[in-house]
Amino acid sequence: VLQAGPMPKHIAFIMDGNRRYARKQHVERQEGHTQGFNKLAETLRWCLNLEIQEVTVYAFSIENFKRSKQEVEGLMELALFSFFPTFLPREKLEKHGVCIRVLGDLALLPQDLQELIAQAVVATKNHNKCFLNVCFAYTSRHEISSAVKDMAWGVEQGLIRSSDVSESLLGKCLYTSNSPDPDLLIRTSGEVRLSDFLLWQTSYSCLVFQSVLWPEYSFWNLCEAILQYQLSYCSLQKAREHHREEQARQQLEADRRCVSDLLQQNGSGRSPDARQRQELLQKYTVERERRVQGFLGALQQRRDSFY
Repeated sequence: VLQAGPMPKHIAFIMDGNRRYARKQHVERQEGHTQGFNKLAETLRWCLNLEIQEVTVYAFSIENFKRSKQEVEGLMELALFSFFPTFLPREKLEKHGVCIRVLGDLALLPQDLQELIAQAVVATKNHNKCFLNVCFAYTSRHEISSAVKDMAWGVEQGLIRSSDVSESLLGKCLYTSNSPDPDLLIRTSGEVRLSDFLLWQTSYSCLVFQSVLWPEYSFWNLCEAILQYQLSYCSLQKAREHHREEQARQQLEADRRCVSDLLQQNGSGRSPDARQRQELLQKYTVERERRVQGFLGALQQRRDSFY
């Protein structure tokens, strides 16, 4: 029944409520996190069966480092001994063609966990049937500020010009640059906020806030969220299309300004006609795109060097 309507291709989850679940069940916090991990594995199977091609999960925020030392160490152990090892058996990954990406400031993590993450990413980098993005040591503000620093680095290195910096380019410098923006974002536990998760990427996503605690999440909760997405589908698509058109318009205006500036700097006293201006604009656009692609390639190499 669900698949009779438009299905989200990319779902993001804020898996909230593990600690409250532990209190509710009168168990240790760590057990709540373990049950949350088990629920993620189950939810990924549901998404796979529904042919949802991409899932992004908020596994560990940079803000979580402010929690008690015992809880942080417990979460790191869960990631080291349960979370990532589950995704390493190559037979399962190859069968479903799962590509794992880990997004965040991984240098903040313990060395043994960094090595395990590198193994998972490298082992699956050529898979392309479905994608699991794990946001670990991540916040959106940190991601956006890193993207700004990367663009500044590109200008300093002479790979791009300051005039090449744009909203579109910033989006391509984010950790999620290889993924489409989420169609649907789901947060559990009744909290109605994004908690610094994918702030840039979810501007035109359907946001669904559900009261159920994450370890108690059910297939029917997922169905409800997808139905809400389907009810919002037409308005979301219109908003996204309008945004794409506005981005293209802004880029065209920026290119025109740059061409005008170049003409003034190199002016021979004779103003070019409309045809010549159009040819100059096309030439400048091609050159700008070549610079941008070169910069993005260099940036990707820089990031891949981590692995």
